[in-house]
Amino acid sequence: MTPRWQKMLKEYAEALIIAFVLAMFIRAFVVQAFTIPSGSMLQTLQIGDYLLVSKLSYGIKVPFTHSYLTMWATPEHGDIIVFENPNDPSKDFIKRVIGMPGDTIEIKDKKVYRNGQALDESYVQFVDPNVVMGPRDHKDPIVVPDGNYFVMGDNRDDSLDSRFWGFVPVGNLRGKAWMIYWSWESMGSIRWNRIGTLVH
Repeated sequence: MTPRWQKMLKEYAEALIIAFVLAMFIRAFVVQAFTIPSGSMLQTLQIGDYLLVSKLSYGIKVPFTHSYLTMWATPEHGDIIVFENPNDPSKDFIKRVIGMPGDTIEIKDKKVYRNGQALDESYVQFVDPNVVMGPRDHKDPIVVPDGNYFVMGDNRDDSLDSRFWGFVPVGNLRGKAWMIYWSWESMGSIRWNRIGTLVH
C-alpha cells in the first residue's frame, strides 16, 4: 500500500471515529430518536410516527444511570415524555404527564380528577366506551410521591400506564417528545402532513 493510500485510510478512520463519538454524545445528552410502536397515544401520536426526543428539556443525566448532573426544569402537566418502563428497563414508553409530585389523582367512570378538579382533556380518545368498566376506569384518590409522576396514554382504553404499574420515578426519564421527523402508514404511504409537527 502506497503512503498516499495509507494517509487517506487514516483520515477516513479518524473521520469515522469522530463522527461516531459525536453521534454518541448527541444521543446521550441532546436528542434521541423514538418510534411509536403501538396505539396507546392515539390520536395525538400515530403508529409509524418517528419522533425526536429532547434530552435537554429537564436537565443533563449521567449516561447509563438514573442520576442527573443537574436539573433546570421538571415535567409539567400535559408534557409528553419518554421514559424507561419501571417494570422492564429494556423498554421505553411514551405517555402524557397527568400528575406531578404532591398531586392527588382520582378516576371516576373514565373521568380524571386532579386535586378535586375534573380535567378538560380534549386530546383523549376512548375506543370501547361500552365495555364493562374495570380498574382502568376507576381509581381511588392517590397522592403522587416526591420525585415521581403519574402518566397516562391518550388512548385511554388501550394504554398500559400508571393506572396499572404505578408511578414513573424522575430518574427513569429519557426526555420530552419534541417533533415528528418521519411518519408513514403500515402499507408504506408517507404521512407528509405530520412530518415536522411539534408534539404537544
